[in-house]
Amino acid sequence: MNLASLLRLLTLAAIWGGSFLFMRIVVPALGAVPTAFGRVVLSSAGLLALIGLMRVPLAFHGKFRSTLLLGAVNSGMPFLLFSLAARVLPAGYSAILNATAPLMGVVIGALGFHEQLTVAKASSVLIGLVGVAVLAQAGPVTPDAALVLGVGLCLAATACYGLATYLTRRWISERGGLDSRITALGSQLGAVLSLLPFAVWNLASRPPAWSEVSGQAWLALVALGLVCTSVAYILYFRLIADLGPLKALTVTFLIPAFGVLWGWAFLGEPVGLAHLAGGGLIGVALWLVLRPAR
Repeated sequence: MNLASLLRLLTLAAIWGGSFLFMRIVVPALGAVPTAFGRVVLSSAGLLALIGLMRVPLAFHGKFRSTLLLGAVNSGMPFLLFSLAARVLPAGYSAILNATAPLMGVVIGALGFHEQLTVAKASSVLIGLVGVAVLAQAGPVTPDAALVLGVGLCLAATACYGLATYLTRRWISERGGLDSRITALGSQLGAVLSLLPFAVWNLASRPPAWSEVSGQAWLALVALGLVCTSVAYILYFRLIADLGPLKALTVTFLIPAFGVLWGWAFLGEPVGLAHLAGGGLIGVALWLVLRPAR
């Protein structure tokens, strides 16, 4: 990995680590569905403005439909699932569970994309699941049904991420590739379309009390959409193009450190034994996946 890719990886980890902090601020104020939908609407608007300012041609080269479908898998559903999980899980927990994305990539790659499943990779999945179990059953949260549901939502979201990296390679990279800014824009438009029915249903059944939403929550939503999504996905799709799907997913290994740090610094979330034990096991699992081949 060259220096430029390493810097992109670290910047992306810091940004996405902050996304869990912002979700913990926005979701209690707006709700899970408005948070996820507002995030992708803002990110789409931000990407359109950025592409306009940079005068990037809006050329999808026949891949527009693919980017829309990719957005539903890579952004729409995961954002909704993580927003739902943010109602019951601390930001640090969600960030650590997000690190299981490469493990999901191992399973999905072996089952659907003819990736070789080695002993090390199989062991990584088992160790990673043990780490998730440790994280779910100990620490500064009550091990109840709500916690189990939150963990399950996070794991479903990381499965979407694992699938999306292979779909990006198959639908975009292997068909000649696209500018990462155009791929990011198409994916966010697809996320808007996939979440629109949920947003309409939510607005009709439970209209939010906009006047009661604090300025802090609105600012957190703007940061979530423009920084943690618009800017972040440009970096992410560039990493997939440069490093490949599995190595690009290693950003999720770095996110927990930032997620726990931001949650502790700004929300006062405690750092307990569960973070160290569960996160450590997930770290070992990721090392088994990502260690250089002999």
